[in-house]
Amino acid sequence: MTKVALFGAGGKMGVRLSTNLAKTDFNVAHVEVSDVGRERLKSELSFDTVDAGTALAGAEVVILAVPDTVICKVAASVVPQVAPGTMIVILDAAAPFAGHLPDRADITYFVTHPCHPPIFNDEDTPEGRADHFGGVAAKQGVVNALMQGPREHYELGDRIARAIYAPVARSYEVTVKQMAMLEPGLSETVCASLLMVMREAMDEVVARSGVSKECARDFLLGHMNILGAVIFEERQGQFSDACNKAIEFGIPMLMRDDWKKVLEWDEVAASIERIT
Repeated sequence: MTKVALFGAGGKMGVRLSTNLAKTDFNVAHVEVSDVGRERLKSELSFDTVDAGTALAGAEVVILAVPDTVICKVAASVVPQVAPGTMIVILDAAAPFAGHLPDRADITYFVTHPCHPPIFNDEDTPEGRADHFGGVAAKQGVVNALMQGPREHYELGDRIARAIYAPVARSYEVTVKQMAMLEPGLSETVCASLLMVMREAMDEVVARSGVSKECARDFLLGHMNILGAVIFEERQGQFSDACNKAIEFGIPMLMRDDWKKVLEWDEVAASIERIT
């Protein structure tokens, strides 16, 4: 069996990965430095932890399930200890894109990140419909980047990604730079920001009009569903003339003319620098 050393195994993300890896034939060694994390891993999954040296001995894959803010420090400690040919798996493009991984040419760096279950899906179980994050019951896509290492290592990295984010519907191969454009560029800087604006707008409508929060929420989420289905080509349809006129007026009222600058590479890099 392929031995996997999982660092940060008792964290929120680490427990998710530990749970899914337990369903595979990977031989997993769990590493967790915090008492709280070790207790969580023991109480929720009955797994014991080992020290870093024991975990790394014979490991072909090392997964760093740690926050972006500490991945530089953790990688600096772990990477010098691994054997040549070892695959280091990073769960986000931020640190790799920012150049925070140790320079070592004889190992593989593989970056993988979940798309999360899509709004438009075919989930037919309560568990699937309730799994908004993914990795439990709802199918999702994943994006992978073989940052460095032999081409044949991509297949192993993809197997790891499909295991830790299961159930996986699709996997997409991208570059680290492209992954950084997807997050934080598209998903956080653009999508999360606009969703926060929509939530603020909903609260403003409640305050100004006197309709209940429940009414405004139902109305907004319902319109997000049908408008999104048409805009993102989930179904064929067209908006009314009145809706099109509202959009024509609304976009310049809501968005700066130069808003797409947030997706320029320099700004994506600056955003990543701020979070790492």
